[in-house]
Amino acid sequence: MSRSPGSAADQAPPMAPSRRVLLLCGDYMEDYEAAVPLYALAALGVAVDCAARGKRPGESCLTAIHEFLGFELYTELPGHRFPVTADFAAAAAAGSSRYDALIIPGGRFTEQLAADEDAVALVAAFAAARRPVVLTCHSQLLLAAAGGLAGGVRCTAFFGMRPVVELAGGTWVDPDPFSLCVADGHVLSAIGWPAHAEIIAKLLAAMGARVDAGGRQRVLILCADYVDDYEANVPFRALAGVGCSVEAACPTKRKGETCVTAIYDAAPAPAVSEERRGHNFAVTADWADASADGFDCVVVPGGRAPELLVTHESAVALIREFADKGKVVASIGQGHLLLAAAGLLRGRRCAAGVPMKVVSRLAGAVAVESAGAVADGKLVTAAGWTDLARFVARVVDLLGITVSF
Repeated sequence: MSRSPGSAADQAPPMAPSRRVLLLCGDYMEDYEAAVPLYALAALGVAVDCAARGKRPGESCLTAIHEFLGFELYTELPGHRFPVTADFAAAAAAGSSRYDALIIPGGRFTEQLAADEDAVALVAAFAAARRPVVLTCHSQLLLAAAGGLAGGVRCTAFFGMRPVVELAGGTWVDPDPFSLCVADGHVLSAIGWPAHAEIIAKLLAAMGARVDAGGRQRVLILCADYVDDYEANVPFRALAGVGCSVEAACPTKRKGETCVTAIYDAAPAPAVSEERRGHNFAVTADWADASADGFDCVVVPGGRAPELLVTHESAVALIREFADKGKVVASIGQGHLLLAAAGLLRGRRCAAGVPMKVVSRLAGAVAVESAGAVADGKLVTAAGWTDLARFVARVVDLLGITVSF
């Protein structure tokens, strides 16, 4: 298919859906545990239907941020409004005949669903068909209610769920490290979103996918305080899930420190979305170790972090170094500010949302798309987090990674 600049084909994910997954949603489900599977799987050729009991397609669920903020237990904060895309009754009726896997995020909504006969029957049907069932944090309660842990099924979860797993007849596995995903037959379980890389890798394998990475690609994500919550974490987890070695670095923080993230719900122009605090995003590499020679790709998320990063000449120079050495440079949302400062948008096509349109044009971009993700050579740009599936797909393609079923 020929692709003209800015055409719909230019913005579409390069992989057509060949598998279909049901994501069971509800108010106060954990934000990352819904968003990462949605965008990562969509980028890799898996259709994801999001269904919620009592909600119609077009409505939304309010997600929750679960993060440790210095207290003995995690704090719950309001997250994004997450769109419902499928009818629950229709999805439940189709069940495993239509879907290749079931994903249930953690969060308090699982307590309500575990007492709902229709929801429990849906989970039981997937378990009986031995379709992959992904459980994180607290959603193991639903499989327990469905009798799916009986017989000693090995399972991990948030620590407070151990009595539930054992009372349901499961075998408890400590979530050590937090990145662990335990696979016992069709049951994939984890403590929560820190395990998303392993979850994605094992879920793809369970659905019959073959991932060819052509070598272990290394990806660097630039971050700073108030980086966009989704735009940092989704690429980090999704790319790690297909075998990349992914690190995050910040010019003002050391390895082991964290950056606070910011949440911006999607808002139609000219509306401006409010900002809320998101998760903490871990810095995994020292700034001294961030160089184009050590990585194949750099990702610059948006949020307000680029306003800080652009004041550090070392960050601007690093972006320019990646481009000069022919590496993949990928930016989303306000991350374009760094591209502009580094002179990388001149004469290039890009996708930019309203906040970055003027900056992109001032920086010499020749065509600015309002949505989607655009690849111009080894430069990838996306308008914002709603375009994450296309954005990740473009990066995966340029890194030479293929996913086939």
